[in-house]
This record gives sequence, C-alpha cells and structure tokens, in this order.
Amino acid sequence: MAFYNNILELIGNTPMVDVSELSPNPRVRIVAKLEGQNPGGSVKDRIALAMIEEAEKDGRLSEGKVLLEPSSGNTGIGMAMVCKVKGYRLRIVMPANVSPERRQLLEVWGVDQIIESPGNEGSNGAVRLARRLAAEDPELVFLYQYANPANPRAHYEGTGPEIWRDCPEVTHFVAGLGTSGTLMGVGHYLKDQNPAIKVWAIEPPSGEMVDGLRNLEDGYIPPIFDEQGGAELLDNKTIVGPRDSIEWTRRLRDVGVFAGISSGAVLAGAARCASRIDEGVIAVVLPDGGWKYLSTGAWTDDIDLVTERAKTTIYF
Repeated sequence: MAFYNNILELIGNTPMVDVSELSPNPRVRIVAKLEGQNPGGSVKDRIALAMIEEAEKDGRLSEGKVLLEPSSGNTGIGMAMVCKVKGYRLRIVMPANVSPERRQLLEVWGVDQIIESPGNEGSNGAVRLARRLAAEDPELVFLYQYANPANPRAHYEGTGPEIWRDCPEVTHFVAGLGTSGTLMGVGHYLKDQNPAIKVWAIEPPSGEMVDGLRNLEDGYIPPIFDEQGGAELLDNKTIVGPRDSIEWTRRLRDVGVFAGISSGAVLAGAARCASRIDEGVIAVVLPDGGWKYLSTGAWTDDIDLVTERAKTTIYF
C-alpha cells in the first residue's frame, strides 16, 4: 500500500475502466477515466492544485491573500479543498440557481464567501461578475480558470500522459467542452504522441444547461480555447442535450459506474463517435462521481421530470 504525505498527493493517477458494453459498435471499445476518484471528487482537483501552486511560485499568492474564482461547481470545490490544506482564504462566484450539494460542499471546505450571480445568466454571468470584482479589488488573487495556462498544462502533463500510459491503443479522445482545459491539454498531448488520434468535443445545445459544459455559441469563448488553437485541434464537435445526458448517466450505472451528469453527456458523445467509425478505441474523461447529484433525482425520478428541472436548476 502506497503512503502519501498529504491528501494533495492523491490528485491524479485515476483509474481507467473498460465500458465497452455501452458501445453501439462491437468493433469499437470505450475506455473511461474515472476522475471522480480524485480526493475532491472531480477532474478539477488537477487544475485547482496546478493554478494555486503556479501562483505560489510566481509570487501572486502568499500568506494572507484572498483568492476569487467563478465556478460552475467542481473547480470551486477543488480549490476550496486545496485552500483548506494550504491555509488560504477563498471566495467563489456562482449562479444563484445551483443545487444544494454545491453550496454544502463549499461550506464543508470553509470558503470565505459564496457570491451569487444571477441564475438566469448561468456560468457566463458568474464569469462576468467575478471579472468585475477582480478589477475593482486588485488585492484579490484572480486565477481565472478560463484563461489560466496552468489549466491545460495540468492535463498536458498529467491526464494526457496517464491516458497514453494506460491505453496507448487509443484512436479517439472524447471530452466535454467547459473551460476547454481538459480537451486542449489532453488533446494536444495525445496528438503529439500520435497525430492520427481524433479529438471530439461535447457541448450542450445553445441556451441549455448540462453541468460543467458550455456551448460556444452562447456568447463566451474561453480564452484557453482560442490561445491553445481549439478550432484547429478539434476533429469533431457534437451537441448532447440534458435528456441524453441523463439517460447515459443511467447507462453508466448499469455497468457499475456511478458518475455525474456531464459524464453521461460525454458517454452519449462517445457512443455517437463509436457508431460513426469502423473500429477503434475511444478514451473518455468522466469528470466526477454521481454522489454529488443525488438531489437531482437523476437515477430515481421520471426522466422527463428530471429533464424539465434542468431548465431552471444548475445540476451539480
């Protein structure tokens, strides 16, 4: 049994599991990376640690400083966990119409303040408010996950090499489009190893919410996407709505994987990919576990009711 000096050393090196039973094409395997196994419960633990440690190294972050960050959920929780361990204060800007687990987990980790942005503006509204607050108070340390190069670098140096190590036969990589850090970091790394690998992005329909994902047509393109050459990197982009996301989240449960709703969106996209290619191996990143989504009724309530709720509540 390995021994670790602190909980932050457990971030990364998450397991991969074959979920090819869910593939619509018997000649296409699907292999899923379980990012819910990170100590804070999501893939965002990786960038939370990377951004904070980078800020420590360059002098922006030191004892007594207060961090500010907009978050649709997982990044805020990952940063809150890291800040608890390292002793920093943190303020999180989030939409008012979030589900209970999000606020509860931030409170568990002892964030300094939760600042609400208008619920009808979604995560884009949280970004706008956080940028304004950071401009008004230069004493705040604004790491800004959407434009921070430590975000894709964490995946280029960590997530990507792990996938290549554990699944070198990968032919396609499928992930959700949120900050775009996972797609850019992992996508570039895998293509650097094998240029023939195809990268697919999953986004929700314009104007609709799927946890942690965004549609680029909704008026905000993460700077990371442009700066990392997102348009050139992506080989395909497919839209997955809330109902399909919930349905595929339930299908993951059927093979013993208890994952969040954005994971269902990614699996729905992977299934589409599998149906359109002759053969191959699709690697997917499942951003988090399902235990933080229990209040949504995603596994227990009528799927039409759950889908309708998604129009007004940002699921965690």
